Amino acid sequence: MKHFSSLLLLGALVLAGCNSGGSGTDTSSTATNTGNSAPSGDTGEKLKVVFIPKDTANPYFKPVGQGIDEAKAKYNFDYQEQGPATADPTSQIPIIKDQIQRKVDVIVLAANAPNTLNEVLDDAKAKGIIVLTVDADLTGNESHRAAGILPTDFAKVGESQLELMGKQMNYEGEFAILSATTTASNQNTWIATIKEKLKDPKYSKMKLVDTVYGNDEPMKSSTEMEGLLTKYPNLKGVLSPTSVGLAAAAQVLENSGNYPGGPKAKNGGIHLTGLSTPKQLKKYVDKGVIEGFQLWSPKDMGTLAACLGTSAKRKKIDLKFGTEVDGPDGKKYKLDDKGVVYAGDLLTFDKTNIDKYDF
Repeated sequence: MKHFSSLLLLGALVLAGCNSGGSGTDTSSTATNTGNSAPSGDTGEKLKVVFIPKDTANPYFKPVGQGIDEAKAKYNFDYQEQGPATADPTSQIPIIKDQIQRKVDVIVLAANAPNTLNEVLDDAKAKGIIVLTVDADLTGNESHRAAGILPTDFAKVGESQLELMGKQMNYEGEFAILSATTTASNQNTWIATIKEKLKDPKYSKMKLVDTVYGNDEPMKSSTEMEGLLTKYPNLKGVLSPTSVGLAAAAQVLENSGNYPGGPKAKNGGIHLTGLSTPKQLKKYVDKGVIEGFQLWSPKDMGTLAACLGTSAKRKKIDLKFGTEVDGPDGKKYKLDDKGVVYAGDLLTFDKTNIDKYDF
């Protein structure tokens, strides 16, 4: 991460953030700090915050919205959630335009594509709206938003997913990836990392035979999973780093009976893992269809977005790339040189701990 050499500049930025106030601007450009401070929470003019998920069908985004909604009293804002029916690259554009007309103060966006929203987001920024991305960033187009809130360090997700898949398969055999959409920047980052890590001698006996896309739609994801089971009779594993895809794949695998310990398991059965929420997959873990899977806390992204977005709009913090701010829990969060901040760590869920989580 980029650090400023001038201690004077760092001191002037007043790392106060959401808990104790401070000042700054709503963009990544250079700004002047007023040196003001404020108590925890906000009692000024009520703001308007909207969350635009990738689509309305994906349950993964519900806790993100919950995190924002639960923060509205503390940070004094009205909350609305509005998403498109499908996760098409341009499906969010009319919604963003509508929110600009509504004169919202903060847009929290899970972008469906990294480069199709630039023009409309620039329009929002020009009108003083704080634009934050969550979960999926505008990779390569970071200047079109104020900051990007990722759930965890995505550079580590692909490697962690491959390692979990490897452990379940005993690091041997054919496996496939069931992804979301071809334009999903987070999915593509993880897949690229997986392919690179497969060059490690540790994974030399594992072979990635296919990558298919379910478009984050249950029916299409189920169809793609069924296709994998038919096309690759020696398949030992499926990795689906998307909550919609993993749930659909789990149902297909349960129906087939070809999972470890299943009634029709062949050569030990097919191992299934990926990314999803505990509530969504608990029944499959309990039945043994899924041994273990991973995720972070999506709610943390929403909480952090509410904190940073409203504080930036009120000019209490500076979201300048490379700076550090206080988060809602008093923890300091660093924006890297592209304005990305991580909300938490990756968690692994299995029979030993899945009952402890309620999201």
